Amino acid sequence: MTQGLFISFEGGEGAGKSTQVRRLSQRLSALGREVVATREPGGSPGAELIRDLLVNGPAERWSPVTETLLMYASRRDHVERVIVPALERGAVVLSDRFHDSTRAYQGAGGGAAAELIAALETHCLGKVRPDLTLIMDLPVSVGLARAMGRGGAEARFESKGEAFHEKLRQGFADIAAAEPERCRLINANQTPDELEALIWDLVQPALAAVS
Repeated sequence: MTQGLFISFEGGEGAGKSTQVRRLSQRLSALGREVVATREPGGSPGAELIRDLLVNGPAERWSPVTETLLMYASRRDHVERVIVPALERGAVVLSDRFHDSTRAYQGAGGGAAAELIAALETHCLGKVRPDLTLIMDLPVSVGLARAMGRGGAEARFESKGEAFHEKLRQGFADIAAAEPERCRLINANQTPDELEALIWDLVQPALAAVS
């Protein structure tokens, strides 16, 4: 029987996650797989309401601890209403960010206690974790230039400054080093086509394992 597969895309601002989620979704759909492409914060109607609180407004709007709690309120609803039902149907779930973003942004970048984040993971996620996490790594200056070039209102995290983003970049690298079986650290300073080919090479073994 076909099982579900959960793949998360992680990394700093401007790394190209959304583009690669879209491309991988199209490739998998062409193979006949049901794909649920989603994002965080957000992904369900309730979680999208919380997203608006998190990504808009001044950088100092929330403390790292408050951000963490809001992220997990959003994530719990996302897991309950979207991710778990999709996996139970045997779908491939592609999420533009998941729990590693809280570890990196609110933890490594913001200083929220690792014990708090770990406790929320345990109580809010249960056993739900990505089968494969693709961490797209990019120099902070390059990523922020790309992100700010996009424009748009949702720029609260981009406005936190380079020092913050250097910390979260290191946070993602530390996550990749600590969980090499799940995580793949990818040089995102490549063309979209090059990244798509590299990601497909990494995804195929995971897909074969659940097919």
